[in-house]
Amino acid sequence: MADSKIIVQKYGGTSVGSTDRIKAVARRIKSSVEKGYSPVVVVSAMGKTTDELVKLAEEITKSPNRREMDMLLSTGEQVTISLLAMSLHEIGIDAVSFTGSQIKVLTDGNFSNAKIQSISTEKIRKSLESNKVVIVAGFQGVDDDENITTLGRGGSDTSAVALAAVLNCNMCEIYTDVDGVYTADPRVVERPLKLKEISYDEMLELSRLGAAVLHSRSVEFAKKYKINLHVRSSFKDDKGTIVMPREEMMEKLLISGVTTKLDESKITIRDIPDRPGIAAKLFELMGKNKIYVNMIVQSTGHDNRASISFTVKKSDFDEALKLCNTLKDELGATEINAKEDIAIVSAVGVGMLSAYGVAGNMFHILAQNGINIEMISTSEIGISCVIDSKDAESALKAIHKTFLEPESK
Repeated sequence: MADSKIIVQKYGGTSVGSTDRIKAVARRIKSSVEKGYSPVVVVSAMGKTTDELVKLAEEITKSPNRREMDMLLSTGEQVTISLLAMSLHEIGIDAVSFTGSQIKVLTDGNFSNAKIQSISTEKIRKSLESNKVVIVAGFQGVDDDENITTLGRGGSDTSAVALAAVLNCNMCEIYTDVDGVYTADPRVVERPLKLKEISYDEMLELSRLGAAVLHSRSVEFAKKYKINLHVRSSFKDDKGTIVMPREEMMEKLLISGVTTKLDESKITIRDIPDRPGIAAKLFELMGKNKIYVNMIVQSTGHDNRASISFTVKKSDFDEALKLCNTLKDELGATEINAKEDIAIVSAVGVGMLSAYGVAGNMFHILAQNGINIEMISTSEIGISCVIDSKDAESALKAIHKTFLEPESK
């Protein structure tokens, strides 16, 4: 079978949130079959099923065993794959459903955040050769000891892109409740623009900085294996947004997206002696305790004393603050300040590579709106500012209006 006929489609939780929506997905898959394609379909759990399963576990224990938690959460996708197979049978399309373990999605043993190591295509190809639609449970796999594992947040996207890679597809369709990637969150900005295309690098940066359309791990997979991602709506037939290599893009906007991230907190360690090894000691301790640090800013005064500010996820805040306090005397710090109510507002675009004055313009916009900048971080295609969380929405709207709304240019 020519790989060009295989098409990988992924349907998220809202796309399969009810039996009526599952039937609609089945009709869309049937349309692909009638066009001559051989669909391999990856699905998430229905609607809020995963959240409901987490709540059930919390009613039993506040600290569930991670292996058993993966066993529990993996059941959500199993419900969806069987119902979707039944829906396809009902409309005359032969289909077969598989769990991650059945098709041998082999992962490491890191429960709740496992990494895919390999995927067998034997069962998938045999089923496709028998003219069956293959439906695979996303978000899950199995380790060397045959324990069920889950891939963590955005795991179904990652499952789909990984399958596209091993099946030699150059395109993976991601169906969701939005019809593409927008320049800002439509729930906050009134008139965001839908992008026809966006680079892997821009999408990775936006995902890391708070955009929830695609998880960064799936984009990293797509970039590594040169798979274009087509982000589309499950409820419309319109074309969506293609996530692709930067060099293949027809348009390179100065700013492709503006986003805010509200799930981080800031810690500042003040008046540390400015000598080699201080920052290493601090952040090696964070890494040892598996605390992800996002932004870091160090400033040095005239008296050879330094201050270090950094941001961590809110879920890691208490642990990070505790670790900082254990190091306070060893580092020679005078005080440790913490602030939980922060936001990170960011502007991202490959057009910044060949433009001047973007940072100054962005800082001017924030100043005009009375918004104080507490930290600044830059990359070659992005600028991020830490601000007070109460200013997040107004900052997002102001930056978007200036850079991306035509009537304001």
